[in-house]
Amino acid sequence: MPSTLALFFVLLGTLCSFIYFFRTPTNNKNGRKLPPGPPQLPIIGNLHILGNLPHQSLHRLAKKYGPIMSIKLGYVPTIVVSSAEAAELFLKVHDVVFASRPKVQSADYLTCGAKGLAFTEYGSYWRTVRKWCILHLLSASKVECFTLVRKEETVLLVESVRKTAPEAKTLNISQQVGKVVEAIMSRVIFGRRMDDEIEFKPLIEETMYLAGVFNLSDYVPLLAPLDLQGLKRRLKRTSNGLHAIFDKLIDEHEQGSTNTEERNSYTDFFHVMVSLLNTPMNPTDKEQYIIGRENIRAILVDMVAASFDTTTTAIEWTLSELLRHPRVMTCLQQELETVIGRNRMVEEADLPKLTYLDMVVKESLRLHPVAPLLIPHESTEDITVTGYFIPKKSRIVVNTWSIGRDPKVWSDNAEEFFPERFEDSSIDLRGHDFQLIPFGAGRRGCPGMQLGLTTMRLIIAQLVHCFDWELPNAMLPNELDMTEKFGLSVPRAEHLFAKPTYRLVG
Repeated sequence: MPSTLALFFVLLGTLCSFIYFFRTPTNNKNGRKLPPGPPQLPIIGNLHILGNLPHQSLHRLAKKYGPIMSIKLGYVPTIVVSSAEAAELFLKVHDVVFASRPKVQSADYLTCGAKGLAFTEYGSYWRTVRKWCILHLLSASKVECFTLVRKEETVLLVESVRKTAPEAKTLNISQQVGKVVEAIMSRVIFGRRMDDEIEFKPLIEETMYLAGVFNLSDYVPLLAPLDLQGLKRRLKRTSNGLHAIFDKLIDEHEQGSTNTEERNSYTDFFHVMVSLLNTPMNPTDKEQYIIGRENIRAILVDMVAASFDTTTTAIEWTLSELLRHPRVMTCLQQELETVIGRNRMVEEADLPKLTYLDMVVKESLRLHPVAPLLIPHESTEDITVTGYFIPKKSRIVVNTWSIGRDPKVWSDNAEEFFPERFEDSSIDLRGHDFQLIPFGAGRRGCPGMQLGLTTMRLIIAQLVHCFDWELPNAMLPNELDMTEKFGLSVPRAEHLFAKPTYRLVG
């Protein structure tokens, strides 16, 4: 937990110690067996054991208590799932029971009471919004429509990096990758690059932190008015900033003064969404729900946060692992030379032929799933799973970080970055093989997977094919800092730096 809560926990300690011996047993519910788990304190339950990197803390606990573990977060019963077999039970076999989302404070502020896609309860509203997002942004045909956008922006990226190469300058790779991803996704979502007056990146970074942090107000409601972590204030500030940007863009659209840089060959997502303003969501419903600005803002927050941040984070970790493993970098460059040669850049049509790149991406997402705990699910009814009773309104946390390190699946070298483990392997990462589910699975699996993977593979291929990379200050590969920073996504704690050398001919 954040250090700001330390004093609170100390003051609560005496009360907890007194009440602990008089608490109701938590190992059963009306005689029905709950999954095993660590001892719980009154009021706070197991919140105190999460630490600064909860996915790692829960991974260690799962080694003791098993792949289906019961903990208590404040007053909220929580089930932690840490194996492929268990994940399949929760996300496939009993998917419909666990397809909903819990109500959380971050969604109230950031997505206007969970009116977007990611944090919305399972039901007709969610199904309609999901259909819109897939149809107008995330479908395979839409992803293909954006091919020219990705090509133009990655060419600009390569040119920008190439200018620094002759001077042997150390490049902030994280910053460069963040810029190109933001440019691509801005054009895809809004039909334009964002001007300098719109500062998306700090707001998105804050959004991903606030959406992922364990907020005491969600788990101990009686303490919510105190805002002990200061998260409510940060949520208000961040949501106001994002909503002001979207309101400005909506106003420009309604006034017919949208700053489009070019005549696009596609209709961008923003303009489709704004065209739905003040119209019924489902005209056939007897009780018509009218789409308002809050709905548009909420959907845009989800799309922007997911597309800007997660893709950047995934690319950062992959390039970090390549710099830490020169052998793998060399193998990937050899494949790129064989398939493409050194006389041209990578084209998107080349990607299906790059089998080693595919293995590298899988291995990176295995060790560094962008959202290691996914977005929590919530059970909509009482259910028994493998003999364990799961009460209605339980929170379900799937630890993909732990699943990706299971030695029963990945052998004794599970902690190593070794892409060759996927050679001749049928394991995919699209939600069908539960050993590798960085995008989730089932009804609530990430619908933007294809868009994210295509962008990720193209940028990595361009940077590895066009440049050799050297760590700064004579740093050895094994000295590269790989510390994580927790949030809904888990990026590098520090930016990635390296020196590029242009390697193409001509």
